[in-house]
Parts: sequence; C-alpha cells; structure tokens
Amino acid sequence: MTKSKNQILNWVKDAIEIERRGLKALSESMTSDIASVVELLIRCEGRVVLTGIGKSGHIARKIASTLSSTGITAVFVHPSEASHGDLGMITHKDLVIGLSKSGESTELIDILNYCRRFGIVLVGVTEQNNSTLARSCNHVISLPKALEACPLNLAPTTSTTMMLVIGDALAVACLQARQFSPERFRDYHPGGKLGRKLMTAGDLMHTGEQLPLIDVDAKIKEAIIVMSHGRFGCVGIVNAVGELVGIYTDGDLRRQISEFSLDHPIRELMHAAPRKVSVDLLLVEITKLFADERIPSVFICQNNIPIGIIHIHDLLQKGIV
Repeated sequence: MTKSKNQILNWVKDAIEIERRGLKALSESMTSDIASVVELLIRCEGRVVLTGIGKSGHIARKIASTLSSTGITAVFVHPSEASHGDLGMITHKDLVIGLSKSGESTELIDILNYCRRFGIVLVGVTEQNNSTLARSCNHVISLPKALEACPLNLAPTTSTTMMLVIGDALAVACLQARQFSPERFRDYHPGGKLGRKLMTAGDLMHTGEQLPLIDVDAKIKEAIIVMSHGRFGCVGIVNAVGELVGIYTDGDLRRQISEFSLDHPIRELMHAAPRKVSVDLLLVEITKLFADERIPSVFICQNNIPIGIIHIHDLLQKGIV
C-alpha cells in the first residue's frame, strides 16, 4: 500500500531519534576504563586487528580504515577466513578487537581461542557482558542495551551505529593523545580533495623566472611590464639584498594611473611590509588567508627572501577553494 510522504518522513525521523537515544546512552555509559583501551592502541607494537561477522564485520572494516588513516596500523581479518589459515596473520605483538552485539558469534570462537592460547591482548565490543566474547577478553567495551531502529527490534541498526561511534571515538582519542599533526594526516591522505587541502605552499608555488619581482629603485613602467608578462596581478619589490619590501597590484595601477608618470619611482607607490607566508603553510590556511584579508595572491618567503608565489587561481584549479 502506498504511504504518504509525511508518514514516511515520520518513520525516518523515528529511526534517527531511536539511534540518537542509543548514542546518548552510549555516551553516558562510558567510564575511565575506555582510557585503558586507548593506551593499548597507542602502545601497540604490532597491528590492531579488527574482526566481526555480518553487520559487525562491516563496522570492523570501517574502524580499521579509520585507525589506519590516523597513523595506527590496523587491518580487518574475516573470522571465517581466520579459521582457514588467516590466523597466521595475527602475531603476539598485535591487539585484537572483536565486535559482536550478542558476543556469541560462533565464527569468532577460533580467533578467541587463538588469542588466549598465544597471549594476544583481546578487546571486545559487545552488549552482553557475560557472553563468550566478553569472558575471553582482557578488556570489554560494553554497549548499553538499546532498541534497534528496526521496528521489529531485530535488524542491527542502533547497535552497529554505537559500534561505529566507539571506533571513531577511539581513533579521535588516539589522534589527540599522540598530537597527530595535519602534516602527518596528509601523509595518509595524498589523494582527493582532502589530500590537496593538506598540501603546503611549497607543493604549489610558482618559482624561479615566474616570480614577478622588480628592484626597489625601479620605475612604475617596469612594474607594468613585469605584471603584464605574469598572471599574478601583482609585482613584488625587493631591496638590494633580495628581501621583499613591498608589493604593487594591478588594482593599485588602475586606481592611480592618472596620478603619476611612467617614470614615477615604485617605492613611492608600493605597499610596504607585504603579507608573506612560509613554505610549509598548508594550502587550506592560505585559502583562509585569501578570504580573511581579501587578497588574491601571496609571496612565499624564507628569511624575507621571496622564493615563490601562489595565486587564488592556483587553488581554484586544484579544487581547493
């Protein structure tokens, strides 16, 4: 039977509300014991091995991916494949995290026995604290009992959302505890828009003969020639030792063109103390700089010596803006 859009909307909102209440209960159930798991993750000398079956397995894969992207070596091992040889992938230096709402997934038994036999640290994420999984673990992250968003209270929905959030929370806590820098994050995300945003000025800047520079003793006509040959809409002015001491833009030229002759000294028209950035400044920060200061380009300097320039069009072409 066809249902009204309002009724469907209500079903959607109800499902979201049920899962929201589950996450609220999860947050309220957390204790300082979770810090022990974070410490284990940080100190792990091997790999963090995630495992689970069914929907829990899909969540385990995602947690492994998230941990890896934040600098913790993590892999997913399918419990059925583990029983057919993949147990050899798990070493005594590894940390195993098993996910199962009931804690009674028979597919996990071989991994649990293997960990106990070889003294491998095991963390369980489960709703049942007296389950086989929980009794086998060194540490247990308990999920609060909560309704599934499924109207039959059967399909894993709220429970898997809580598992996913636990994984994200562990990854974020590790990231903060290890003071994970944007530069290291970039190392693990070289592709896509995120990777491009985490590039630095040195990765994108124009250098060498492309730099629009003139001497501080030059005339305005020389500035016009250099700006016309380039595509940056400005010219940098340097002193006798090559330090950037000023900048002059095509906007300045349009506003002042009727006020001077072509032989007018550039030092009398330039903006002194121009904005400079370092070679390791992230492009995302340069994007913010352009927006905040309403400038279209900036020089990259080392010890006040210009070594590069970036224009907003460079960011646009990279898809960063």
